[in-house]
Amino acid sequence: MTSDWLMPGVLSLGGGFALGVIFFAGLWWTVIRALASPRPALWFIASMLIRVSITLVGFYWLSADQLWRLLLCCAGFMLARPLTSRYLSGPATDGRKSCN
Repeated sequence: MTSDWLMPGVLSLGGGFALGVIFFAGLWWTVIRALASPRPALWFIASMLIRVSITLVGFYWLSADQLWRLLLCCAGFMLARPLTSRYLSGPATDGRKSCN
């Protein structure tokens, strides 16, 4: 009985985490690229559309019209934010503490 909801739940949580890593790593990559670009607004707008589209399609596909799976996707997504920002932001080079 427990395997009926355990495996889809784990897949939803893990999929939400993967979507979060893709979203926040893409945001980090966008900021790095936009700082060196003559048109940073284009980078931010295009990146936002792509990242949000990937996330929404992934949530829709992983949740399979079940609220509890959608909530697990959201939980995995939120878990990815602090871990991704900690991994991608290196130590501060000027002696200050990192913002994360």
